[in-house]
Amino acid sequence: MAIMTEAEAKTILDKVIALATADQCTAQLTGSVEGNIRFALNNVSTSGIISNTDLSVQVAFGRRVGTATINEFSDAALARVVERAEALAKLAPESPEFVPAVAKQSYRATDTFSAATAAITPDQRAEIARASIQPCRAQRLIAAGFLEDSQSFVAFANSNGNFGYQRATQMDYTCTVRTEDGRGSGWVGSNLQDIGSFNAARDVDIAMRKASASVEAQALEPGKYTVILEPAAAAGLIGFMARFFDARQADEGRSFLSKAGGGNKIGEQVYDSRVNLFSDPAYPGLATMPWDDEGLPRTRQSLVENGGVTNMIYSRFWAQKQGKQPTGSPGNLIMAGGTKSTSDLVRETERGVLVTRTWYIRMVDPQTVLLTGLTRDGTFYIENGQIKYPLKNFRFNESPIIMLNNIDELGRPVRVTSEGGLQMMIPAMRLRDFTFTSLSDAV
Repeated sequence: MAIMTEAEAKTILDKVIALATADQCTAQLTGSVEGNIRFALNNVSTSGIISNTDLSVQVAFGRRVGTATINEFSDAALARVVERAEALAKLAPESPEFVPAVAKQSYRATDTFSAATAAITPDQRAEIARASIQPCRAQRLIAAGFLEDSQSFVAFANSNGNFGYQRATQMDYTCTVRTEDGRGSGWVGSNLQDIGSFNAARDVDIAMRKASASVEAQALEPGKYTVILEPAAAAGLIGFMARFFDARQADEGRSFLSKAGGGNKIGEQVYDSRVNLFSDPAYPGLATMPWDDEGLPRTRQSLVENGGVTNMIYSRFWAQKQGKQPTGSPGNLIMAGGTKSTSDLVRETERGVLVTRTWYIRMVDPQTVLLTGLTRDGTFYIENGQIKYPLKNFRFNESPIIMLNNIDELGRPVRVTSEGGLQMMIPAMRLRDFTFTSLSDAV
């Protein structure tokens, strides 16, 4: 029963709500079927399918809240999980930030499901691995990668009459290609909702070319350089920044969007005028669930327009405290860009550094979102519009706020995923004065 129909899910949820004796009850079913295949050293190492369905029940007596989960759905099991949640609620202290369950809502379905992704077979996964490994073997390169595909559903109901149900699919592919001597490395990744548009041979060719081209890397003195960040590299930094659009963090002085003397920077110019950030649950190619974790409907929401902060995210508790309207927490992030590819940006660069990927990113200062991290899997020096030679990797210390004030040009947005799992459309970007602080001998 990993993937329930809407009718099956609603039957179980209605039973749970009816069993509850608490002042209020919210129940949620989640289920998924996840397939995967992993390869390394040009051989498949593991493959499998994981299937699971869970029921979470949250009840409240006044401001006392209890939650229990179970993955069995007989009538007796449903009664047990409700009893357990209610027993925990009676023992719990009153929550000072309690908000009641949402009233009945209206949700507009979004295009989160692909039949092709849901129907992927073990043979198809094996073919993707073969298409990744075979060309590498032919050129004496070594491939290592991972494909994970999933179909899932979410259904929830509460004692106020609210109900939601939707299915979703996703696939995530990454492949690292190295030379036999380990001196060259290339990487490629694809995150898609519909596997029908995925081509493993095309993707792995990119990683192969970067691996071969990155041998004999030369050292470049650390400092400030014009940099072209490919979308996957930019996502690593912008994904961190997106966490700070929470109004509470800003109002309490814990964010780069905190205003001196109190409050936040809504309405202030914070970025270059070309920066436009928004979320949209129905965005083509990046659709997400039409509700957030609190059950609030998601709508298209501008966060930054022409460099100015237009909105922040208000949870129901913080909106109530501040006298504001609550906003559905975004399920994705879209950054507007131009029409040029990464290759176009390279051709128009006199001197600079091309970065394929950033990783091991850690926070240094939350007040400025100063981050530190490393480049990897293909860093190159650009001169007169051409890749001249590979570079040794760098450690960088950079803030995405500063970097988005040093924009030279933005490329075409593509779908990527941040380290934290946020789905984004992010453009390649050419930036001035990106700060590299030291060299890294790692490939």
